[in-house]
Amino acid sequence: MPDPHDPLPIDAIRAALVGTPFATVRYLAQTGSTNEDAAALLGMPEHAGLTILAGHQTRGSGRKGRTWIAPPGSSLLFTTILPEPVPASEIWTVPFWTALAVRAGLQRHGIATDLHWPNDLLVGPRKIAGILCTSRVVGAHAYVACGIGINVTRSPDADAEIAPPPAFCDDLAPVAGHELLVTILTQFASTVAGLDAPQRIARMWEAAAGLPGKRYRLLKDGEAEPFEASAIALATGGGLVVERDGSREAVALADARALR
Repeated sequence: MPDPHDPLPIDAIRAALVGTPFATVRYLAQTGSTNEDAAALLGMPEHAGLTILAGHQTRGSGRKGRTWIAPPGSSLLFTTILPEPVPASEIWTVPFWTALAVRAGLQRHGIATDLHWPNDLLVGPRKIAGILCTSRVVGAHAYVACGIGINVTRSPDADAEIAPPPAFCDDLAPVAGHELLVTILTQFASTVAGLDAPQRIARMWEAAAGLPGKRYRLLKDGEAEPFEASAIALATGGGLVVERDGSREAVALADARALR
């Protein structure tokens, strides 16, 4: 990635996306959080389809309040507001749809990744990308923004700064962050209509993630010890149906995390 204080080719990015619902891109050299910036705009028609791209975030975050650490210039950090609201009851589908699009975008640049429930993409045991969506619910509808962080360029002290150590795109293939952004937003454009079929997205995510049979190490909130289980399927709502000790149970999305 370029230095966060140098302008990216935003005009070229926008030109590459003309004719799609995602052609509006706003670049910020530094911000607290692109998710926070996007959350303030949710539900405003003039910002539908907007992507907020940051050179550096000072308050980047992940699930359950964890911090997203990205040294300046090392990562592709952006949040994209969906062009249309989704049914509030189906909002759980959006992070899985996003993960499929990010995975496909990385693959187009020669970077193969594994989907890891609920919202990570891995290279082997190392995290290369994370997803965190934010929303505003109005009645039966939800306005949603998809926050994405992708490790692009390895910094000399990356392994010391981030635990467990992450993976970076340039470990596998060189890619310019702005080109990867265009690829992912183009993938968004070609698949966004699929949000009308949440169960199909769930089945696609399961297949891409290697379910059923993938082993997970899960830690439930309030418990001291994690447990090992075989993942069977996604549950409606985004939870994970697992099998352990010969019985099945659904691990709720809000109540646990998957360890690596």
